Amino acid sequence: MKGTIASRERAFALWLFLPALAVLVVTTTFPLIYLGWSSVNRIDLAMPWNSGFAGAENYTKMVADPRFWNSLVLTFIYTASTVVLQVLIGLGLALLVTQIPRGQGLLRVAAIIPIVLAPVVVGLFWRTLVLAPDFGVVDFVTRALGLGSYNWLGDPQLALMSVIAIHTWQWTPFAFLVILASLAALPPDIFEAARIDRANGWRRFWYITLPLIRPAIVIVVIMRMMIALSAFAAIFAATGGGPGTATEILNLYAYRTSFTELNFGYGAALAMVLLAITLLVSFVMFRLRRAQ
Repeated sequence: MKGTIASRERAFALWLFLPALAVLVVTTTFPLIYLGWSSVNRIDLAMPWNSGFAGAENYTKMVADPRFWNSLVLTFIYTASTVVLQVLIGLGLALLVTQIPRGQGLLRVAAIIPIVLAPVVVGLFWRTLVLAPDFGVVDFVTRALGLGSYNWLGDPQLALMSVIAIHTWQWTPFAFLVILASLAALPPDIFEAARIDRANGWRRFWYITLPLIRPAIVIVVIMRMMIALSAFAAIFAATGGGPGTATEILNLYAYRTSFTELNFGYGAALAMVLLAITLLVSFVMFRLRRAQ
């Protein structure tokens, strides 16, 4: 009797699981298989007569493609810069807010606003209101300080810094909220004992606070790194990858190759390389987390 009930429960659980599995396979597995198949074929709508199986041709082409290497370097610069800035600023804000006895709830609500905005909306907001030349908020401040006016998104020297600032502004609240929750869960007895032992603020932070919140920081780094590697919408809305290729990270290069230049085979190969890099970085970060 017990075996019959257990088998029925397993069957019921399986029927509940199968629809979710089917949706997952249709929306992720099949597209990934098609992407991998496209990456080993020549699919160029500009030259449809040249289509066919290409093997590793699309991948070997990247070795001599300076645009690929430029986009790869920009991807790593963009990812490293945004993740480091988000963690440092989020940690600083969390430590500051813990010293505020009242109003923390309001600050948490305000921090959620940039996160819930769609990346396209964020990109357009910064492009039209914050970084617009002559009448943008940042330009108004720089002119008021006597520093002059700048084309923040049109200057190749400033465009990358601008999109890094956009991504940092939107996702720093995520790091702030996670670290703040971790700080709120720390036992106060340890800090009281450290004060009795006359440990100053810096020593309490370095030897007590930081080790205790390290797991939360590692989770933030992993999640933000995975998202930053595949960033697209905010940069596309703000600069479109330009000017030229100044903000063309690998994700945008794959998009431009596929949907602007209509070379779907090479674009799929670029996307597969980005997928491999994301999986590799995620694997390394999770291994490092387990090693702690």
